[in-house]
Amino acid sequence: MVDQARARRLAKRISQIVAGALEHEVKDPRLAMVTITDTRVTGDLREATVYYTVLGRTVDEAPDGAGAAAALESAKGVLRTMVGRQTGVRHTPSLAFVADEVPDEARRMEELLARTRASDAEVARLAAGARHAGDADPYRAPREEDPGSAAAWDE
Repeated sequence: MVDQARARRLAKRISQIVAGALEHEVKDPRLAMVTITDTRVTGDLREATVYYTVLGRTVDEAPDGAGAAAALESAKGVLRTMVGRQTGVRHTPSLAFVADEVPDEARRMEELLARTRASDAEVARLAAGARHAGDADPYRAPREEDPGSAAAWDE
């Protein structure tokens, strides 16, 4: 039986262990700017997928994603050993590291929203001085009283 709560707790613990190990134990300079964002564990607790992001050393510098991926791949055995020691599960899950695409997608969405806001502002600017081509409502006709209507009986 799959215990999803146990898988979530194990995933959270693996995230903590891996993040702590990258910060304090693993001495690879390519991993200095790596952040663990999420971990997913399969229902049988045999495989764990660890999601990470890489930041540049400065705001203008591009992150070294390939170097970080290679460093995580080389440190995978050490990290799995640490996870096994600190979790106490019978079978230590295998670790797979995947670059998290959420920050890139969020940045792309923000750019799309900014372009949409700019185009909406341009449409509003053009519409500010615009007038209707004909009457304000060309389908509206003046209402005429019908002599047989209820309003005529009230008089």
